[in-house]
Amino acid sequence: MSGERRFTIEQANAELVGLRERLPRLREARRELIRATERITEAVAADGGGVAGGDWFGAQRILRTEVTELAERGILLRDPETGLVDFPAELEGRRVYLCWRLGEDEVGFYHEETTGYSGRKRL
Repeated sequence: MSGERRFTIEQANAELVGLRERLPRLREARRELIRATERITEAVAADGGGVAGGDWFGAQRILRTEVTELAERGILLRDPETGLVDFPAELEGRRVYLCWRLGEDEVGFYHEETTGYSGRKRL
């Protein structure tokens, strides 16, 4: 985590308002990108193409914008479908990740660098 922004619990919680808006938009753009890709792939297989991909490009642009914004803020997107994010942090002198998922009221969990969601512990 060298060079990464490190969040306090308060700073991570302050990000949640924006994340509650951003993550559903990101999830829907990802879903649309998958649907459009499948549709285009099927059309190419069936008749060699001829399918406009405007929806694919639009979804790809939204997805790229949202993921870039998260990265610029130092927030790590772990699962776009469930809205799982990690905030690099330090706890009791150790590097950890504060862990939050869309639908939770506040950042209330963390996990060590070497574990993931399954290793979450309450703060």
